Amino acid sequence: MKTSLLPPSRIAESGDLTDPPEGEDIDQSSEVALPCVLVFNASDPSGAGGLAADTLSIASVGGHILPVVTGAYARDSAEVFDHFPFDEEAVAEQTRAILEDVEVQIIKVGFVGSADNLSTIAETATDYPEVPLVAYMPDLSWWDENHIDAYLDAFRELLLPQTTVLVGNHSTLWRWLLPDWSGERSPSARDIARAAGELGVPYTLVTGIALPEQFIDNVLASPQSVLTSEKYERLEAVFSGAGDTLSATLAALLASGADLVAATTEALSYMDRCLDAGFRPGMGHIVPDRLFWAQPEDDDDETDADVPVDFALPPHDTRH
Repeated sequence: MKTSLLPPSRIAESGDLTDPPEGEDIDQSSEVALPCVLVFNASDPSGAGGLAADTLSIASVGGHILPVVTGAYARDSAEVFDHFPFDEEAVAEQTRAILEDVEVQIIKVGFVGSADNLSTIAETATDYPEVPLVAYMPDLSWWDENHIDAYLDAFRELLLPQTTVLVGNHSTLWRWLLPDWSGERSPSARDIARAAGELGVPYTLVTGIALPEQFIDNVLASPQSVLTSEKYERLEAVFSGAGDTLSATLAALLASGADLVAATTEALSYMDRCLDAGFRPGMGHIVPDRLFWAQPEDDDDETDADVPVDFALPPHDTRH
């Protein structure tokens, strides 16, 4: 099943910033713009999630991020201590400035810190109804309960009706969208997608569904059916930033013109490889390595002593 959301990326229409050398013509039609992703998210000083994760993930799959800073976390690699949101006018001014200049192919929304900021973003999405929106709902258990309730209510009422694809962990979406679930089994991805669909969301990507024998399932569903699912072996580690990595990658792939099912499969595969190559920068959780593809290939035939050191030139032993 091919679920197409977007046309292929468009040809750049802006003129030259500098004149070409005398006697040399530049073919403007050959300058293809990278697909642009407008991202609303917080700054994360640990580099695990937030705009840091969005930037690396989007760039890794060939997109260009337009980052709107909505606030800043106070956190380390183990936990979130606090969050300091920007006021809605600061978010609106950042958004207005870039949208007057750049044509965006898709919008990605992470954690934006306040109901007022959600209102501002929802208003922007309303003004651009042809632009798909990928929304990620993270775990907010670190936050004050009153803040959580206000944020979830605003997200439900204002942003979900504008959302094309909702992304979130199974337990997070279950607690939020099906708080009164009383079935003997846990809700399926289809159950969660149906609840999201009642609020205006056509597609929901549910991650981290526990399966027997140390596997987890990730399911893209609509209220009517399951579109695709990808099963991966559970990694025995605690990660930070997986959700932002997945949702940003999905947004960038959709912006490039991929259909929804193909983009979801590719984004999940990319996230799995990021987690598999994850590293621990501090004393806390493991951070996905979004640049795993840029690490030099292992060569069992050479030892460090066999490799000459060249301090004059940068290494080129990378892969993309």
